[in-house]
Amino acid sequence: MSRTRLTLVALPVVLVFAGCSSPPPPPTQVVVQSSGPPPAPIVVPGPPPPPQTELVPPPPVGVGPVAWQPGHWRFSAMNGGTWVWVAGGYVPPPNGRTTWTPGRWMQPPSGGWVWVEGHWA
Repeated sequence: MSRTRLTLVALPVVLVFAGCSSPPPPPTQVVVQSSGPPPAPIVVPGPPPPPQTELVPPPPVGVGPVAWQPGHWRFSAMNGGTWVWVAGGYVPPPNGRTTWTPGRWMQPPSGGWVWVEGHWA
C-alpha cells in the first residue's frame, strides 16, 4: 500500500477517535441563595391561651436521633383572629445540632405579644 493511500485510510480513523475525546468540563459553579431577611414578627393584641397538655409518646423506632418539639399556640388572622394549637412532634436535629430550644410567646416593651420561633443549638 502506498504511503498516500495509507494516510487517506488512516485519516478518517484518527478523526473519529479525536472526536471521541471531549474537552474537560467547565469548573463546577455553586450558587447559594439566601432566603433573605426573616419576616417581620406578627404582633398580636393579647396573650395566647394557656398551653395544652400533651402526652409525649415514645420516639419512633429506627429513625435515628430525634428531639421532641413541644406544641404551641399560633395566632391565625383568618376567621377574625383565632388561636390555633400546633401539636408537638419528633424531628431529627440538623447536623451538628443537638439541643432544641422551644419557641415562646413574649411581650415586647412596645406592647402586644410576639412569637419567638424555636431553634437548634
